[in-house]
Amino acid sequence: MPTTATAQHRTAELEARIATDPGGFRVLTGDRPTGPLHLGHHLGTLANRVRLQDAGVEVFVVIADHQVVTDRDVAGDLRGNVREVLLDQLAAGLDPRRTTFFTHSSVPALNQLLLPFLSLVTVAELRRNPTVKAEAAGGRPMSGLMLTYPVHQAADVLFCGANLVPVGRDQLPHLETTRSVARRFNRRYGQVFAEPEALLSAVPLLLGTDGAKMSKSAGNAIPLRASEDETARLIRSARTDAHRRTTYDPAARPEVSSLLLTASVCTGVPPEVLADEIGDGGSEQLKRVVTEAVNEHLRPLRERRRQLSGADDHLREVLARGNRRANAIADDTLRTVREAMGMSY
Repeated sequence: MPTTATAQHRTAELEARIATDPGGFRVLTGDRPTGPLHLGHHLGTLANRVRLQDAGVEVFVVIADHQVVTDRDVAGDLRGNVREVLLDQLAAGLDPRRTTFFTHSSVPALNQLLLPFLSLVTVAELRRNPTVKAEAAGGRPMSGLMLTYPVHQAADVLFCGANLVPVGRDQLPHLETTRSVARRFNRRYGQVFAEPEALLSAVPLLLGTDGAKMSKSAGNAIPLRASEDETARLIRSARTDAHRRTTYDPAARPEVSSLLLTASVCTGVPPEVLADEIGDGGSEQLKRVVTEAVNEHLRPLRERRRQLSGADDHLREVLARGNRRANAIADDTLRTVREAMGMSY
């Protein structure tokens, strides 16, 4: 597996190529519809998807409804969550005329690729995957779907011919599984798949209001659909420390630094400059600055979300159109795979 440094160097090269030849790339990315998307999603992934789309890169977004039940007994309000995730994507600026949205469960041929792909990996390799290892360490019985989760992700990427996958550093092992599946299939059956490359996110990890990683399941995030008053309340509850003077020191003061970083990403002002401006204002002034920055940054998104929230016919058509396109591509890919494997009868 490439090191983070190697991946960063390659990302710089890919960004240069995107700037001159965006049409040479197809991106696959996506979300599990387990709840509302939050500020961390927007700053870390949604904004990057919009950037790539606007640069001329073809973007595919999977709303991974099958993956909802990898680690839970019930799916919850799956239909409602799919709608909310789609709303968040469109409100962030993704354009369904240029970006394809689809759901796992609506593309049978994609999921059928899981069978031949599973023959290309070992159980030991699956168990070494960080997400699978974390699930195994949690004490909860692991489902077969959870164990094969990395290969399902490979099918997501490879079915549509994506050659670029935006990831964080912690997701590099997932993409390496996809690359291994593509490489092994080609070696065994002939050249069919390109090995997709990682495009590392430039946005660092943002902490939630409790000082841990921002997460839907942890309940420590700021939902994109939250009101400005709710956002202010959530930020007021964020953990800081006992020092009155505000400084940007991620190692020694992670909670304060994460708040500064959040405001920095929203405003474009370096976190060190924001810290100096706040000075001895304490956590109250820090949180006031962060609240203003977040609400100002999200205001256009929230307005677009409000306008789209009543357009159910439009939302259904966006997903139906995306599902039709994904199905056409997946059917072609599965046909090619069957021919390569000698299973075309």
